[in-house]
Amino acid sequence: MKRFFLSAALLLLPLAAPAWVQAADAKTKRPNVLFIIADDLNTDMGCYGHPQVKTPNIDKLAGRGVRFDRAYCSFPLCGPSRNSLLTGLYPNSTGILANAQIFRQTIPSAVSLSQAFRLDGYFAARIGKLYHYNVPNSIGTNGHDDPASWEVETNPAGVDRLDEEPLIYSLTPGQFGGTLSWHASKAPDEKHTDGLEAADAEWILERCAKQKDRPFFLALGFFRPHTPYVAPEKYFDLYPREKMRVVQNVAEDQKDIPPAALMSYKKEQDKLTDDLRREALQAYYASISFMDAQAGRVLDALDRLGLAKDTIVVFTSDHGYHTGEHGLWQKQSLFEGSTRVPFIVAGPGVSAPGSVARTPVSHVDLYPTLTQLCGVKAPASLQGQSLAPVLKDVSTSGRGWALSQVVRGGGIKRFGASAAVGDNGSRFFGYTLRTARWRYTEWDEGRQGRELYDHDADAGELTNLAERPEHAATVADLSTQIRAAVKTTFPADGKTPDLKPELWAPNLTKP
Repeated sequence: MKRFFLSAALLLLPLAAPAWVQAADAKTKRPNVLFIIADDLNTDMGCYGHPQVKTPNIDKLAGRGVRFDRAYCSFPLCGPSRNSLLTGLYPNSTGILANAQIFRQTIPSAVSLSQAFRLDGYFAARIGKLYHYNVPNSIGTNGHDDPASWEVETNPAGVDRLDEEPLIYSLTPGQFGGTLSWHASKAPDEKHTDGLEAADAEWILERCAKQKDRPFFLALGFFRPHTPYVAPEKYFDLYPREKMRVVQNVAEDQKDIPPAALMSYKKEQDKLTDDLRREALQAYYASISFMDAQAGRVLDALDRLGLAKDTIVVFTSDHGYHTGEHGLWQKQSLFEGSTRVPFIVAGPGVSAPGSVARTPVSHVDLYPTLTQLCGVKAPASLQGQSLAPVLKDVSTSGRGWALSQVVRGGGIKRFGASAAVGDNGSRFFGYTLRTARWRYTEWDEGRQGRELYDHDADAGELTNLAERPEHAATVADLSTQIRAAVKTTFPADGKTPDLKPELWAPNLTKP
């Protein structure tokens, strides 16, 4: 029944396109966009140099495009990150600081990325998770989606949602989305939600290949490797449990870290033994390889249908993910593991396939990049930079930094402002600035601590240099830089979103 209605919708699309759209397409051929986003995926991938994780399909995509080595989300939590990426605005401008929200609640007149393409004549479709979902409970629904962003949406639900929940192991029994949980499934790929999503994507691409009146913007949001880590058994078999690493010397590492930096730790993780850590990591890696296989099906379809040469392909994740570093698991920290994301762009606009860009870039840069490459009208309010020059020459430095943030405590406090929202003014932000060499973090403008890591010598961020006298000048320079950067995250007109507590306060810990 779903496919019947979608077939009808797609058949009507060319007839529904207004005359000005047809005229524009006749005048100039604009590239298609295939946007693939994984959920809770860090850079543990073959193309990013991981020695164990097998991601042959995404590695192949990187060989056809530009791999951004230092790409970062604006807020390492699903809802704020996805709203930021898809509006081209930092969380301080979207007003989204937690899950279970959509930017229409705070900035209702904003134009989303796919909506800009839709308004400019593109066919825009969504499969799976683009905005926030409560995983796994919302799988099979629209979640917290934005209907104005799409013409067609599909929301498949597989055995991972419908049948196998009683089989899932969880650190907190009965809870799966926000806690470490996993299951090796006996069901084949095509029965899982991400497998069904890949099939839907193939089907829509087939329709687009037959009906080329309009270019397409197809957004595909995979659910894996988000918890619960559910994947077919064959992917678990790729990763023998005894070969999974367990992070050592955590207590020593944490000695020079401010308490605010470790507040993403969850009490339930006290239950982790080394054996459970290895099981969790095996399941996480299995979920990554399973997701990669589904992405491969879609990329193969793009080639098979003759669409690849005319399609910009973007692959990324909503944020990074800890697997034991600094004693942390999952997200919501400001360390490299939580803020860094995979980010690959292939297709038209890429001058040197297989190249690597090392300048720091942000998720907010995607919107202006795609609109420039595709000749789509973009809102003047966008806060990122276009990466089109970097795609032509990866030595281009661009802005040269990326900014990420999280919120801590019991109220909201912003840089340069008194507590604007919250019960007692105790909530504060942490901001981190990533340059080519340094990561510099300030918690509550430094009142709750500072961190400085030298990535030239300390890629694991194990030694906090912020309080060392010999780095005082560096700290002073980066403090000035981070405060200037934070100012750019607010609306240019000075009208900040209405951050009503009822919109975000109850949802801070929901997956």
